[in-house]
Amino acid sequence: MKKKLILASNNAHKLQEIREILGNDCHILSLQDIGCHADIPETAMTLEGNARLKASYVYEHYHEDCFADDTGLEVEALNGAPGVYSARYAGDGHDSAANRRKLLKDMNCQTDRRARFRTVICLIENGEEHLFEGEVKGQILDEERGSFGFGYDAVFMPDEYDRTFAELGETVKNKISHRAKAVEQLCRYLRKK
Repeated sequence: MKKKLILASNNAHKLQEIREILGNDCHILSLQDIGCHADIPETAMTLEGNARLKASYVYEHYHEDCFADDTGLEVEALNGAPGVYSARYAGDGHDSAANRRKLLKDMNCQTDRRARFRTVICLIENGEEHLFEGEVKGQILDEERGSFGFGYDAVFMPDEYDRTFAELGETVKNKISHRAKAVEQLCRYLRKK
């Protein structure tokens, strides 16, 4: 029988991406699937902290094994910004297009284009917490390219590739992304059990 895990998110893109990465290893439910309509606050100052907050909320309220992730784009020239504020870089509306526009504007005169995507997953299983992390280094382009993906995918080109995440498509991205690396660590942990 497949292990059931709740993903502490209603982000359809994230849910689809994680389900594709995990394949048939687990049955993943979203917050909507369990009837949770709470807007779980992400008030921590770190990716780890936000992942913990979301997973803890679900575990405390639903008493089910669950996991949550938080992802940030950390840009060298911007001292690690947008980082933990990546989803609301241009304001509280979680507007990906506005976030990309702000990032490109902030990077307008920068010569150092180095950046990394980082994902931290917090799994709570039988009340025990486990953290998993993945990262991908790359560059911020000076314009958007590609139509796949979401968030900052159209402006981020991973090292060793000549296309952005948004140009590579979901199949390739789901093999090399920061989230894929963190989820693979989660999978290895679950398979050991």
